[in-house]
Amino acid sequence: MPQAAEVMVRMLAEAGVLRIYGIVGDSLNPVVDAVRRTPGIDWVHVRHEETAAFAAAAEAQTTGRLAVCAGSSGPGNLHLINGLFDAHRSGAPVLAIASHIPSSQIGTGYFQETHPERLFTECSHFSELVARPEQLPRLLRVAMQTAVGRRGVSVLTVPGDLADEKIPAQDVHVATVAPSQVVPSPERLAELAQLLDDGGKVMLFAGAGCADAHEEVMALAARLAAPVGHSLGGKEFIQYDNPYDVGMSGLLGYGACYDAMRAADHVVLLGTDFPYDQFLPQARTVQIDSEPSHLGRRTPLELAVHGDVKATLSALLPLLKQRNDRSYLDRMLREHTRKLEKTVAAYTTRINHHRPIHPEYAASLLDDLAAEDVVFTVDTGMGNVWAARYLTPTGKRRVIGSFRHGSMANALPQAIGAQLAHPGRQVVSISGDGGLSMLMGDLLTLATEDIPVKVVVFNNATLGMVRLEMLVDGLPPHGTDHPAVDFSAVAAACGIHSVRVEDPLDLNKALTDAFAHSGPALVELVTDPDALSIPPKITAEMMRGFALGAGRTVLDGGVGKMLQMARSNLRNIPRP
Repeated sequence: MPQAAEVMVRMLAEAGVLRIYGIVGDSLNPVVDAVRRTPGIDWVHVRHEETAAFAAAAEAQTTGRLAVCAGSSGPGNLHLINGLFDAHRSGAPVLAIASHIPSSQIGTGYFQETHPERLFTECSHFSELVARPEQLPRLLRVAMQTAVGRRGVSVLTVPGDLADEKIPAQDVHVATVAPSQVVPSPERLAELAQLLDDGGKVMLFAGAGCADAHEEVMALAARLAAPVGHSLGGKEFIQYDNPYDVGMSGLLGYGACYDAMRAADHVVLLGTDFPYDQFLPQARTVQIDSEPSHLGRRTPLELAVHGDVKATLSALLPLLKQRNDRSYLDRMLREHTRKLEKTVAAYTTRINHHRPIHPEYAASLLDDLAAEDVVFTVDTGMGNVWAARYLTPTGKRRVIGSFRHGSMANALPQAIGAQLAHPGRQVVSISGDGGLSMLMGDLLTLATEDIPVKVVVFNNATLGMVRLEMLVDGLPPHGTDHPAVDFSAVAAACGIHSVRVEDPLDLNKALTDAFAHSGPALVELVTDPDALSIPPKITAEMMRGFALGAGRTVLDGGVGKMLQMARSNLRNIPRP
């Protein structure tokens, strides 16, 4: 008879799982050995289980398929929890295998005893303990189907001794089915069409739920003469080829999105669970979302529509009248261009000679040199700002970050998962010095596994976003700065091609050489800690606080190619 762990690994391979991320150890040993003996599935040895969870989540997000991570009993699987929270909140189908202490010792306060089936309930749709070895195949099927079907995390807790036991031979065939598209009823679609036809000025605000609906969102904007704004999660799917673009709202926002939302008679939220309710109108709002729990939890709704954005808009468009009055749309496009022109000066004035390096310049150059279909992974903090304002979507690029959980240290681990899932594709980690230092041990994973991730470190020797938060609160920055670290030297010691750049004139060559390098590479940029960014709309209280705490700062920079895009959209405005 086969070992239970062997049946489990064969079932994972049958379901299309190509690798398991984790660290070898005690209660996991039967699983790891089963991987060794099973063709078609590999074990990826990382240096921290948090990395394993982030890597699995990135693989799942970039492929849409189930990805798997594992942690040994007690501390090992507890280290997974932060990455699993991020995966779950991002809707990534991830299965975590949490191995456990010997089953006969559960409940006795045994060495390394925890209760994973309880601990992981908040960051999963499914979290169960295998009590008998013959349960494992059935529970594994349920765990996999739940992760794929509900788009989130499942956790299966497996005592190490049970994984080692023999069970009867099993049919390892697994049929995991993704959820079907949800289309609203004809009555709700008619109600929505009537509201939009009669609703005056309409503004669209798009999120990550528009991932496959770019064409339909553009068609809706054209039908309603509506400006289109987006969240950070929606940027990569909506901003490209968008003649209705008015930028992004939120703490990292820019352009006229905020103003367009306030001036609209109705705002339509499309596939977004945008959390910052202070940027939403709190009235006059329609929301379309495939997840019922998202409807109305950020703002009161005039109409809630349960449905996938693509399917809903496809059914809605034939019901709508063509709106010919473009005055509101054209006014917002002009305002968007004006706002971008106003803030671009700091980005364009002698920045290629500015030392320390202006991070806006570095981000813009990085955007120019990266591949058309690059996968960017972005650290939380100022890395999010540079990604939001300087990375140009193409319809092929991906930008992965901890956009809903807001964890530090996500970029390098996510780059590992994205690169292994897409071996022929360029993957670039935009890392902050704070984020990289938290999980820096996984530079060794890049080196030992020869994973060709390109790590670009923005090193300003400070926790830049926290520094800004303190300034806005009127507090002098304290505990945010740290002595300079030479990350390129650390990477070189790990066996990684690396370079440290202090002169902006050297930046182009450093990035070009790194991107051309066949293996992993790290480019460390010594950047200006005083280059900060503020939202497009701030309160008087925030400004007073900032004035109290700020010394020499750059409040705004440019916005990459967005000004060029905005000017291009102005040329499309019909002449009277």
